[in-house]
Amino acid sequence: LTAIQGFAETLLGGALEDAENGRRFLEIIRNHAARLGRVTDDLLKLSQAEAGKLELEFRAVTVEEVIETCVETTRLKIADKDMALMVDCPPGLPCVLGDARRLQEVLQNLLDNAVQYTPAGGRITVQATAGDRQIAIAVADTGIGIPKAEQGRIFERFYRVDAARSREAGGTGLGLSIAKHLVEAHGGRIEIESEVGRGSTFKVVLPAGRFH
Repeated sequence: LTAIQGFAETLLGGALEDAENGRRFLEIIRNHAARLGRVTDDLLKLSQAEAGKLELEFRAVTVEEVIETCVETTRLKIADKDMALMVDCPPGLPCVLGDARRLQEVLQNLLDNAVQYTPAGGRITVQATAGDRQIAIAVADTGIGIPKAEQGRIFERFYRVDAARSREAGGTGLGLSIAKHLVEAHGGRIEIESEVGRGSTFKVVLPAGRFH
């Protein structure tokens, strides 16, 4: 908000007379306003999740359905990056009882984070497994990793391992907190394993349904 106000005042002070700078300042204002909108939306969503008031449309959801959409979106995002995206999703996995849109939101957040914190030449892997009446979807990357001391705080509001990188990518600092609440609303959990300099693995574990 401070940035928006500052650039607006600069424009009002005469910068509009310089067409090139005026356009650049307007683009900066637009980008900051868009990010502010995302923060507001995420805060509302998180508040609803914490209060147990998120609307969820439960049905039988296949793991493939959740993964395919997010993987295609991510492939588009890394099209111009030197980064590999691999998928291991065996056919015939049990369904989960869940809200497909919300589960895709969780997975997309994990994939976006993996892209954001993995350098050029890195690899991201999405793997789905089943066992002990559970379905697990893991997103592993070869990124910068998360220090052990910070892993317990990674799901807190606005907590970021690399704040500058997150801001540059347009992140709100609320994505993982929202993801955790969404997974818990499905009776599941998110687990994390990470090593600095080697990468991170986020695993979403959900109860498997009794249907196929």
